[in-house]
Amino acid sequence: MATAGVFGGVLALTATAGTSNAATSVSNTGNHPKSQTRADQASAQDTSDARIKITPGQGAYNVGINDPVKVTVSNGTLTKVTMTAVATGAEVQGTLSADGTSWKPNGGLERATRYQIAAEAQDDGGRSTTGNATITTTSPANDFVGHLSPEDGSTVGVGMPVVVNFDKAVSDRAAVESEIQVSASSGQRVVGHWFNGNRLDFRPRHYWKPGSTVTVKLTLHGVRKTVTFKIGRSQISTVDARTKQMTVVRDGRTIKTIPISSGSPEHPTYNGRMVISEKFRQIHMNGATVGLMKDGKPAYDIKAVPHAMRLTDSGTFVHGNYWGADSVFGKVNTSHGCVGLKDVMSGGDGRQPAAWFFDNSMIGDVVIVKNSEGKTLLAPDNGLSDWNMPWSEWVADSTAP
Repeated sequence: MATAGVFGGVLALTATAGTSNAATSVSNTGNHPKSQTRADQASAQDTSDARIKITPGQGAYNVGINDPVKVTVSNGTLTKVTMTAVATGAEVQGTLSADGTSWKPNGGLERATRYQIAAEAQDDGGRSTTGNATITTTSPANDFVGHLSPEDGSTVGVGMPVVVNFDKAVSDRAAVESEIQVSASSGQRVVGHWFNGNRLDFRPRHYWKPGSTVTVKLTLHGVRKTVTFKIGRSQISTVDARTKQMTVVRDGRTIKTIPISSGSPEHPTYNGRMVISEKFRQIHMNGATVGLMKDGKPAYDIKAVPHAMRLTDSGTFVHGNYWGADSVFGKVNTSHGCVGLKDVMSGGDGRQPAAWFFDNSMIGDVVIVKNSEGKTLLAPDNGLSDWNMPWSEWVADSTAP
């Protein structure tokens, strides 16, 4: 079962907030065509025929509290399904069908609530696969559903922006922005920027000061909501695609250098500053989700990629790689765009580089990629990549006086 770091709270105000949509696409560290032939064959042999489908699907907003929510599987049977409210951890009780091919919650859902669904299944050969989705239910009629990240009371990395994502396009941006105040105990100036009519982010010019407290106040139609979160230690990791090394710097001191394998020349990793938005101890990665097919089949299909942390909505992750030979890491860029670190199957060895990085990272930590062969610029609204926009451009869009 995949486990994710908490990202996003839900507010039910007359006109309030939201997080960025999580994309369904994922990427994956690929295999070097010569050194990884046997790994490719083993992966193909181990791939489960079972296919999990979660309805209404990853990232769905405005899901009705009585709308059909279900998990189904083809070519196999479900072995475990959990549905949990992200903010409270409360588990939703559900029923598995007699033939083990479908699951659904026993009753209606709560309004304005973000749920995470995790499913496991096996095919007739006993090979397992997993599926995951996060959905958000609608608020009362005529209200905005608000998703404000990060969570009230959470501790996040220095790169975590405040994200306010509205489920309805905002026509009077100035009026709405004037009712949202974000301040930092460090005294840093915090400015909002509209990426579109639905998403408003706030950040300072430079990363948040470690140890500071950020306060968000929303006052809309007489309803006030206050959210506070803390900034933890500073951790900024830089991936050099040319040297194939990742340098982890905490509070200004290098604490570890890790050999990596980033995007191949055919699938280069984005250059730019990214922020960890989700953490999964295991996640299913399939090339079809990002349009990577070979001979009519997904270019890769790995059921349990360990120690995966999302960097962009479009599918860039930093994650464990157990199928790559030791000669790959620090030597060859082989992936389909992600950053791969050496790991073992199931991720059960805490001594592996991927396990260390996962255990020593938090939501909001910064990961910088440089010297990748990719020429495509990372869009600031692709995940939490706000820091790629120059400050002059950021403040120019703000409607605040």
